[in-house]
Amino acid sequence: MSNPPCPKCQSEFVYQDQSHLVCPECAHEWNPSEVLVEDSFFVKDVNGTLLQEGDKLTLAKDLKVKGSSLVLKIGTKAIIKRIIEGKDHQLDCKVDGAGEMMVTAKFVKKA
Repeated sequence: MSNPPCPKCQSEFVYQDQSHLVCPECAHEWNPSEVLVEDSFFVKDVNGTLLQEGDKLTLAKDLKVKGSSLVLKIGTKAIIKRIIEGKDHQLDCKVDGAGEMMVTAKFVKKA
């Protein structure tokens, strides 16, 4: 019987301990029948509300656009086209008056 690789470190030296699987390399333990919620990627706005693709947003503060003299004012509306896992800019949005651009989730709130 073959066990799946470790979801944390991708090690193939996984063994079973009762109902759990254990990775000897990173010491990660998991139940293979449960869905891994901790590996899911969530993006929250300035108020802690969970954001999804298609949500309507408003800017929570004035933002300067990189490489331009344009400033997006507080209250400017935007729509999330897609959510990207990354450090700086998680939201690919269509912003009213500015077109499409990447926005950091901590500077918006759900409308």
